[in-house]
Amino acid sequence: MTTAPTPVPAPAAAELTELGGGAGVPTAAPSPAPRPLVRSLRRLGGSWLATVPLLLFFLISFGLPAVAIISGAFTTSSDAETGAGAFTTANLTDSVQGAYLTALWSSVKLSALTALLGTLIGLPIAQAVVTSRFRALREAVLTASGVLANFGGLPLAFAFVATLGNAGEITQLFGLTEHGWTLYSFTGLTIVYLYFLVPLMVLTITPALDGLRTQWREAAHNNRATAFQYWRHVALPILFPSLLGGFVLLFGSAFAAYATAAAMVGATVPLVSRSIADALSGNVLVGQGNLALALSLDMILVAVLVMAVYLPLQRRSARWLS
Repeated sequence: MTTAPTPVPAPAAAELTELGGGAGVPTAAPSPAPRPLVRSLRRLGGSWLATVPLLLFFLISFGLPAVAIISGAFTTSSDAETGAGAFTTANLTDSVQGAYLTALWSSVKLSALTALLGTLIGLPIAQAVVTSRFRALREAVLTASGVLANFGGLPLAFAFVATLGNAGEITQLFGLTEHGWTLYSFTGLTIVYLYFLVPLMVLTITPALDGLRTQWREAAHNNRATAFQYWRHVALPILFPSLLGGFVLLFGSAFAAYATAAAMVGATVPLVSRSIADALSGNVLVGQGNLALALSLDMILVAVLVMAVYLPLQRRSARWLS
């Protein structure tokens, strides 16, 4: 008499499958192992591929001119016969001596002063905008700041000459020339620079002010702290990296400005940007193009130092306000 085969329970079937035995028990196909490393590499490759146009643009727009400036700053003027120049450090040496050093120092002083004033004026304006209950006022101020921060060059110089110049409307109306006022000076240039630096500071510091949490002010109020104590011990220490970063950004913007100062004061106020233009055009001495490149390299080094200070401050501020 034939007996029916005894059915194998599910756990026993699984064990027989692992041991390779169990006649008549189907073997489950192994599931494909996940490959997260491959997916990560593919994702990373796609990200890098998307940045190729940006990298090419950066290489063409900034990389090639930077290489030309560096190579030209360390070579003499091209020989008329061979068309090549020799290696030299005289250009850099001359760029930090005499009138060129005066122009560089004047640019640094003007940039530092206008950046400091822009920071001190822009902070309370931004705070008033952030704490305002009128959303339309906030949007109007931020929109106007975005426009004014990019308003410069010849139009800005013409606007100030027409209003505060020697024959300007406000100058003639209040008789400012009789009190020794002149727009074409270091003081006048400082006022003109503040026209676009203050709006830039408002745009820069507003996100940081928005990051100040209401709980911090309430906690300070519950501990009987005054408004001054709150700002002294809570708000300003948190905002300090953003404020210093904004100051550095304003410094770089003022340091690189050229058209407004060139149209207004000319050579009255010595600036390194104006010195570069004179050297390139041969306005003072002929054949000083490589010296102009050395002056440009000086400005690049100052800009690199500015960015080296600005980027860590932005990261530190982001950690506090995130």
